[in-house]
Amino acid sequence: MTTPEAIRFETSPAQYRHWRLEIEPESGGAVARLSMDVQEDLGLRPGYPLKLNSYDLGVDIELVDAINRLRFEHPSVKALVVTSAKDRIFCSGANIYMLGSSTHAFKVNFCKFTNETRLYLEELAAESGIATLCAVNGTASGGGYELALACDEIVLQDDGSTAVSFPEAPLLAVLPGTGGLTRVTDKRKVRRDLADVFSTLAEGVRGRRAVEWRLVDESVSRSKFDAAVKARAAKMVARSTRDAQGAGFVLPPLEGSRGPTGSRFAFVSMALDAERRVAEFVLKGPSGAAPASAEALRAGGTAQWAVDFWRGLDDCLLDLRFNQPELGLLVFRSEGDPAAMRAHDEALAKLAETDWLARELVLLRKRVLKRLDLTAKSLFTLVEKGSCFVGSLFEVALASDRVFMLDDEDGAVTVGLSSANFGPCPMSNGLTRLETRFLYDPSLVTALRDAPAALDARDAAKRGLVTFTPDPIDWDDEVRVAIEERTSLSPDAMTGMEANLRFAGPETMETKIFGRLSAWQNWIFQRPNAVGQRGALTMYGKPERAVYDYRRT
Repeated sequence: MTTPEAIRFETSPAQYRHWRLEIEPESGGAVARLSMDVQEDLGLRPGYPLKLNSYDLGVDIELVDAINRLRFEHPSVKALVVTSAKDRIFCSGANIYMLGSSTHAFKVNFCKFTNETRLYLEELAAESGIATLCAVNGTASGGGYELALACDEIVLQDDGSTAVSFPEAPLLAVLPGTGGLTRVTDKRKVRRDLADVFSTLAEGVRGRRAVEWRLVDESVSRSKFDAAVKARAAKMVARSTRDAQGAGFVLPPLEGSRGPTGSRFAFVSMALDAERRVAEFVLKGPSGAAPASAEALRAGGTAQWAVDFWRGLDDCLLDLRFNQPELGLLVFRSEGDPAAMRAHDEALAKLAETDWLARELVLLRKRVLKRLDLTAKSLFTLVEKGSCFVGSLFEVALASDRVFMLDDEDGAVTVGLSSANFGPCPMSNGLTRLETRFLYDPSLVTALRDAPAALDARDAAKRGLVTFTPDPIDWDDEVRVAIEERTSLSPDAMTGMEANLRFAGPETMETKIFGRLSAWQNWIFQRPNAVGQRGALTMYGKPERAVYDYRRT
């Protein structure tokens, strides 16, 4: 099913075409500058020029990589300035011609990936102590302003023409697709009436009014702009909580193979079955002694296992989203030593209290598990002989829609918990997967802290950790029937059902973006007013005006 044009998600600074990542020497390495300089003729696909610093998926793939490089490779950085390398234009948002020529599925997954990227930028400040400042040195419209909104602070150049705007509704009949509406109200706390005006004002808002409406933090004349940005960045460095020491941890190329039948990395393999519409995973746990110190973490295999495992799983999930739209079910198996998995989890948790690299490894795990939660595929986990679903790997099972565990007579098949299941990997709703699972009785989560290290099928079922426990006689048939039944159902209905069931509990800004906003955008992207023959997205750039069906539904 993979074609030669399959999208790949791995890159490095030497391969960047649209961004420049620089560590400012005058700051002593404490300030990084990420400058957007999109090359018009280097889009991910042919057929659309990336004018005015507009972006496509390729631009965001580089942005994700840059954020990760700052986390791992540049421990001295305490503040990040995001700006434009072009004069009088910051970013005009997602490329309209790219969107207009894309399939519905691509548009939806593009918005989802870009949403995740903006959240990674916010987490950079909240969890890694690298505060972010957006230096808007030219007009920021649509997704360009959404990029600014993902930063902690926004400084706007006041030159009589630079503005921030959301032109999607008045010009394209769609919504700002990467959390803009939610961040305006929930994050920047813009008044509803002002947000309403702003979101229907195609030309946007400039200067003092943008500050008064809370759309930006400061508006500065062109002559004083650089000094204002430098001063704010210095204040961010002064209050940073990042205490990273020593050399960075270089992120090497993700070694492995990718092809039409699947992907194979050191600790994650994925086999694609187009006929059954299933992707089968084998997840391998760590081996060897758990690290007793930060030095041992770097010298041994734990750091490399954590980086390679979670990056490998992330690569597979993105491959499935964009390159394998017809595969509807992911089936997870695991291999490894359960005791070693638990020991590595506990060692990493202890080191994360004082060591920056250990903390970043825990955050990487959290981000990839969230990506799994948000993947529009059905998820089944199979716990069999030789499985290693403990702690970190058991989070994959908890993220699944169903967990099947073999009830063997000798009790050799077990699952187990570790500290990784009780806090460091929250979902988008702010709860752990255990807290979400047992929303009806939180005391069950507390009781699980004292559970035995190894739980057999009957004990795991009694504690509510697995769904079904077939015996060896029924195992093959029950699993086969469940897979066949799931892949026979409407993918649209399954996507809607899973998205509703996976996020029980409180609503957060993040769940609003991925639930409420994504659902509306998904619907709007199929409406004739946007993508019909005379829809606004279709007619963009043409002399004719869009024609709307004015009936509200």
